[in-house]
Amino acid sequence: MVERERDEGEAMAVYGPWHEGGAPAAAEGGGDGVVEAEAVVVAAAGENGEGERDAIERDGQEEPKDEEEAEKDKEDELEEWSEIRLATAELAPISHGKLSSSSPPTLPFLSISLLLLQVLDKIGPTMAVLRLDVQRNIERLQELYLLDPSKYSTLTAMVEKEADEGTARKADSCARAIVWLTRSMDFTIALLQRLEDEEGSDQQSLAQLVEAAYKVSLKPWHGWIASAASKIAMKLIPERKIFVGWLVGKDPSRSVLKDEIERLVPLLQPFLVDIHDMLAKFRLDRLKST
Repeated sequence: MVERERDEGEAMAVYGPWHEGGAPAAAEGGGDGVVEAEAVVVAAAGENGEGERDAIERDGQEEPKDEEEAEKDKEDELEEWSEIRLATAELAPISHGKLSSSSPPTLPFLSISLLLLQVLDKIGPTMAVLRLDVQRNIERLQELYLLDPSKYSTLTAMVEKEADEGTARKADSCARAIVWLTRSMDFTIALLQRLEDEEGSDQQSLAQLVEAAYKVSLKPWHGWIASAASKIAMKLIPERKIFVGWLVGKDPSRSVLKDEIERLVPLLQPFLVDIHDMLAKFRLDRLKST
């Protein structure tokens, strides 16, 4: 995701006014050179080589347009992808066994965490407190990663740094951020699995499904204040059909939701297990909120 945003920024820098529908600058001689060249072409309408000159001019104008259209098509395609599908794309390379299970990679973890924010937004203000925690934890990891991307390319490296410094259990540590982001993903996958299991029956409301997912993923680690706040917030959850429509994007059919969840879960679950195992080695898996 970070690379995609960088590519979009580079595209704007390359195309400049072209990207906003403006006219291209002349290759040499400024704007007057373009007018003079057009005049020569008109005057030489009956001379040999006119077709070649026209073709060169058309080619020079259409090529940037083609690249611009390709970039726009790519952006439109990504906008149509749901958060579930994007998360699946992030996790697919890891499933091929290119990375050691003891070293969960940092960038995919951050990318999925950012997608989690979008899912929480769609659940509504009931997840406002959790969303704020997720955002702060993401920013904490991003800051450390950007200090030395090669050194902190894995979550294990981040936790090892703080374990050596004796700061891993502090409230503002990256280790704690990893713990709570992982648990938030546990909550998300528990909710998605319940949505998939309940599809077609409509026996439970979204609020009931969220509460059930919360009980098995986050509640065991929350203090009484956080638990009480979550209980009150459950009353603000939207209707299930509305949430499903938001979740799967432009195609809110139940079959699409089921297919996307079935693709994501086998990829996300092993990834989370690897992170939990890594945290357990540092005795951080039992941390609770203060």
